[in-house]
Amino acid sequence: MKKLPLLLIFSALTLSSQAQYRSEVWCPDQGDGTYINPIINADYSDPDVCVGASGTDFYLTASSFNCIPGLPILHSKDLVNWEIIGHALTELTPKEVFDKTAHGMGVWAPSIRYHNGEYYIYWGDPDYGVYMVKTKDPAGKWDDPVLVIAGEGMIDTTPLWDDDGRCYLVNGWAGSRAGFKSILSVRELSLDGTKAISDPVIVFDGNNEHRTVEGPKFYKHDGWYWIMAPAGGVPTGWQLAMRSKSPYGPYEHKIVLAQGKTNINGPHQGGWVHIAQGEDWFLHFQDKGAYGRVVHLQPVNWVKGWPVMGKAKNGELCGEPVTRYKKPNVGKTYPIQNPVESDEFNSVTLGKQWQWHSNYDQRYGQPTPYGFFRMYTHKLSDKFVNLWEAPNLLFQKTPANSFTATAKIKFAAKKENQYGGIIMMGLDYSALVVKRVGDKFQLQQITCQKADKNKPETVKVIAELNPTDKDKINYEPAIYEEIYLRLTVKEGGILTFAYSRDGKKFKAAGDEFKMREGKWIGSKFGFLAEEPAGKGVTGFMDIDWIRVTK
Repeated sequence: MKKLPLLLIFSALTLSSQAQYRSEVWCPDQGDGTYINPIINADYSDPDVCVGASGTDFYLTASSFNCIPGLPILHSKDLVNWEIIGHALTELTPKEVFDKTAHGMGVWAPSIRYHNGEYYIYWGDPDYGVYMVKTKDPAGKWDDPVLVIAGEGMIDTTPLWDDDGRCYLVNGWAGSRAGFKSILSVRELSLDGTKAISDPVIVFDGNNEHRTVEGPKFYKHDGWYWIMAPAGGVPTGWQLAMRSKSPYGPYEHKIVLAQGKTNINGPHQGGWVHIAQGEDWFLHFQDKGAYGRVVHLQPVNWVKGWPVMGKAKNGELCGEPVTRYKKPNVGKTYPIQNPVESDEFNSVTLGKQWQWHSNYDQRYGQPTPYGFFRMYTHKLSDKFVNLWEAPNLLFQKTPANSFTATAKIKFAAKKENQYGGIIMMGLDYSALVVKRVGDKFQLQQITCQKADKNKPETVKVIAELNPTDKDKINYEPAIYEEIYLRLTVKEGGILTFAYSRDGKKFKAAGDEFKMREGKWIGSKFGFLAEEPAGKGVTGFMDIDWIRVTK
């Protein structure tokens, strides 16, 4: 394991925040004044965007559901090159619910706004109500969440501060909790946006021609109140624009973006932004199954008073998504910057690309000043069936249709059946792990189909491994396995594993695996460290690095 002097580590930490990261596997900026979609080829579902205080900075957030830290904050200067700069949410409440796995619950379809010197994010938790967080620095610490409206069923919330300072909120409804859906409602909030001061009013019913209308975003433009909302379902729908002279309607509406003859299915749900140079743009997602909901950027042109998104024939009010287009005119050219994927674990804070599957518990793992991140083995329940129950899984989003992720780890087993390694997790999952069996290790592929349905795992033993090191102490000695583990994803979400003892020569390991999405999220890859229920000291896994390449 690498051990760097502290001075070098902290110097690297300082420089890393300033360095540009260019992905090997997906870079939308073509370097010639154009970009290709998606601009973020990762699962930032239900994206929303706002212009910052400077007028030249853009901030994006997205759904994070039960994953923590939640409410990712991304920054861009040109709407094409994006960097993860932090998260607005460090913990979900109630703690007794989210300290365990709560797949698909939590943060649904947030909105981000800049108002009166502060940044606000609103979201609906379908089980508990409408929440809000705010800050003066989107890259810094956000205030603790405020429960604005308590209740079940409210999702996809967006505030609008009107010209007179009054605040309104639009929201959709989750049929699984409310008992009805395809409805948009508007109500008034207090001036500070912290509580409702009126009852909701139904402003749009999409149950006939616009089923599954949800994800509304609220704007004011040229004297009109605008609601931008998707309809038709996540994989197959379209984007609506609605306008009225009153926040409470009635609203007239038109379809302004649809798949048309393109291969971009379900282009909808996102955020409209007007830039200083006068252009209008729309960021939205495309559902790509196991890869999650990736982010596209569409030009917006106003035709007959309506915001036509993408590319449309002259006079038409509904556009089709673009695959390649000229970059937004933001007045200058900015360096290429992509969301970080690889990690050397040289920082004393966990990289911003990582999330846990529950509220963080310090017993899951901690950074070190020695160039590695330490994960401790988590005791599974005495009723364990599969890893759907495991809260300590450390994940990041898949960054492209095809990529390779190679990790160097050193696993320390204090007792029998402790194991750790790499995993691709969704409703189905597969992992490549080292597991202590007696005084040696086994390399195993652990696979589960329909984990969410409580189906059991299957285990394939690939190799028997002698420990690479042993403790010489008498008190709770460990045996160690230092090994390189690799996962490779091919087009279509086909996953294979490999391993190496020296980091140079890799051997194929196990069977091919077909990736599958998680509960409202894309499949994620990362690390696991587990052990059976029972008493005794835990093992641990020191993650030296992970590198994402072609």
